[in-house]
Amino acid sequence: MNKKYLQELVIQNETPLLVIDHAQIRRNYQEFRERLPRVQVYYAVKANPVPEIVRTLFEEGSSFDVASRSEFEVVFDTVRNLPPLELEKFIWDKLIYANPVKKPDSLHLLHAYKPLLTYDSEEEMGKILKHCPEAGLLLRVKVSDEGSMVKLSNKFGIEPEKASELIKKTIDAGLNVEGISFHVGSQCTDPSKFVKALESVAGIFQEADSKGYDIGESITRGYRVKIVDLGGGFPVRYNGQEQSFKGLSKVLMKELDRLFPEDKTAILAEPGRFMVANTGTAVSKVILAKHSTNPPAYHLDDGVYHTFSAMIYDHVPLNLEAFKEGEKAECQVFGPTCDGLDCLSENEYIPNSSKIFLPRLEEGDFVYAENMGAYSSASSTNFNGMPSAKILHVNVKKK
Repeated sequence: MNKKYLQELVIQNETPLLVIDHAQIRRNYQEFRERLPRVQVYYAVKANPVPEIVRTLFEEGSSFDVASRSEFEVVFDTVRNLPPLELEKFIWDKLIYANPVKKPDSLHLLHAYKPLLTYDSEEEMGKILKHCPEAGLLLRVKVSDEGSMVKLSNKFGIEPEKASELIKKTIDAGLNVEGISFHVGSQCTDPSKFVKALESVAGIFQEADSKGYDIGESITRGYRVKIVDLGGGFPVRYNGQEQSFKGLSKVLMKELDRLFPEDKTAILAEPGRFMVANTGTAVSKVILAKHSTNPPAYHLDDGVYHTFSAMIYDHVPLNLEAFKEGEKAECQVFGPTCDGLDCLSENEYIPNSSKIFLPRLEEGDFVYAENMGAYSSASSTNFNGMPSAKILHVNVKKK
């Protein structure tokens, strides 16, 4: 985001401030659709659940991936004024509850809409059978997430060799298995992980077909195809060294066409970080400048318990810049809380933290960090009684 424009926004608003650029959200959505035309986008609301972002993506035509009742309600509030039949169809066809472990009250809430759900165990299947038996199910399988920024296979996914057996049990119980889902881990920069996962899914389909297991979207939806859910993991270029989405999308399109006939397979994905990471810029103020220390130390009004929580929970690398010009030198940078963990520079407890170099700053100067739209305000806390950064939305389409 243009530095001069940011400075103008800071004059009009107090810090800490998180600026979300909705024009960039729209560009990200369109790029995803253009490069992966076979893939329906289900925005992973967990990446940034603020209603304004959900609204913009809804207006662009996005579907949604929710992981809790609260996230469902954010989406529902966006679409609640649709006519009743359109609302029912939207939740039925454009929403997936992609958390493989769900609370019973969430299933009760969704039962009337026959939603799409993921599961990865016989126990969860039994819960769905009891509380939401008309749902469509995607079986989540475990795949390699080695090398990804955030790993998920330690918690979710059935081993591929056990998938066919669970599919049979699910169908025999009277539930409808519509397809397979997987997740290669967040911020995956190795296309081969997607390729191997897709080959695994194709193998499971082939085994199930050979045994006569009836996988696919129900006839009541108007057609019968198997669903492949690519999950998330689509990379954002934080430092420019990561695998480009352009390169990954070429590989994915080739493999999707090779393994899954278009007339027999529906493809969906759950991008979160990809949609919003580069839309957010965090701006904070120096509330104390210590030049008596070596190196100098700058204390900010935002830190790792707030917007920069992405450094802890999502391993996001931080590129901190100053509005002020000048020769840069190494410095320590701290957040505002009374906890020693609240350190943004070279913190041994935070993956991807590194040395920070800034020009000489004084109290009242401002710094900013780009690529802070994902897993930042979403995981911010009120620790020490300090509120989260104000979120400022720019370039929102007028109604």
